[in-house]
Amino acid sequence: MLIRNKLILRFTLLVVGIQLCFSIFIYYFHATTREQRFINRLAGKATMTARVLVRRDSLNNELLRTMHRRDLFTVPGEQISIYGPGQHLLYTSADNLSQKLNSQYLSQIQPNRPVRFTDGPLETVGLYYERNGQPYWIFASGHDDFGHRQLEKLRLILLAANLGALVLIILAGWYFADESLKPISRVISQVERITASRLSARVDEGNGTDEIAQLARTFNQMLGGVEQAFESQKSFLSNASHELRTPLASVLGTLETAYAYDTDLTEAKRSISSATEEIKKLIELTNGLLSLAKVTDASLRRDPVRLDECLTQAIASCQTRYPTRHLQQQFGLLPPEVEDMFMVHGNAQLLTTALLNLLDNACKYSRDGVQVELGYLSAHTIQVRVTDTGIGMEPHELERIYEPLYRAGTDTTAPGYGIGLPMTRKIVLLHGGKIELTSEVGKGTTATVQLPAAE
Repeated sequence: MLIRNKLILRFTLLVVGIQLCFSIFIYYFHATTREQRFINRLAGKATMTARVLVRRDSLNNELLRTMHRRDLFTVPGEQISIYGPGQHLLYTSADNLSQKLNSQYLSQIQPNRPVRFTDGPLETVGLYYERNGQPYWIFASGHDDFGHRQLEKLRLILLAANLGALVLIILAGWYFADESLKPISRVISQVERITASRLSARVDEGNGTDEIAQLARTFNQMLGGVEQAFESQKSFLSNASHELRTPLASVLGTLETAYAYDTDLTEAKRSISSATEEIKKLIELTNGLLSLAKVTDASLRRDPVRLDECLTQAIASCQTRYPTRHLQQQFGLLPPEVEDMFMVHGNAQLLTTALLNLLDNACKYSRDGVQVELGYLSAHTIQVRVTDTGIGMEPHELERIYEPLYRAGTDTTAPGYGIGLPMTRKIVLLHGGKIELTSEVGKGTTATVQLPAAE
């Protein structure tokens, strides 16, 4: 079911329910008022009869009938029965009146506690009256024709009003749903116009404060992420094709030249050696891309790992690669309340790889020493900071530094394929940490990694 139809249905049911409850309340109030008014009228009739007749110390049937004929306030279908001492029937307004129900309720009548009951269309009230120490019980019955006709008219009025209001409620619900969904329809039409070639388009956020604006803002944020992902993919494909095409073209050219011009074994070996080196670069690049793709499994096994040991292994490996670089390690803040220092939950091999990538970049682009600091940012966060004095990076380069195969800096002769930092970032995020790079051209770069300490 469409949301529009759901809104109309729910709005109609809600308003009709409220209206029916209000109608039932009105009808119940009028019915109760009618009943109470008629009971009071019967009680007044019974009291008047008792005062006029019982006080004469004798009940004269002829007098009662004469009074009954002359009483302008006679109730339609009026019936009066009077019981005297010993609960004996003393008088009835007609000889054929049934006293069955009167006899049943006679014992329930107490002083100042009248009873009332119905016998078909008749409504009856029973009163206790005392004269000269003698008890009397008076029953007055009658038909409230006028009151019931008024209730019948009220029922018809409420029925017609509810039917007419139902039509108006449906129309109002349709208008309400249509007006409420117009902003959503506008957002839908704007989103439908956004295609892969128009990812820069954005949805109008309207007034910027209501829920529709929040929905549009969420769409815009999602579109921004999708656009960035597309740009990253395009950049990755461009860089990957370039990185792969260069060694492939070199291998092909070397082999074609060797096939056409190499005439002795020495020249052939030299060509084969050159082609082998290019193929090794291809293998290294392919392995790097495969490793980058594998570092996405959030379900990897996490064990208690000593981060200082991982850093020590990374420094040793980097020192082997760059024997002329001086790597200076120092410790930062060490909180006294931590028992097992530098413990994290994670994968030791991946953490070592991430730290080695940071150290490798620092040594690759720095001719002087590299400083490595290991410490605690707080009792729950371990921090590793790698600082070099290399060529540095521009701000626009820092924005793209985590794109695979993107290489920042002007020194493009340095070995590498732009895979280390993206892989490091994935590893750090996989371990619940974060990485931040700050750099200044000509002064160097600082990479800071923060990881949650093990409890």
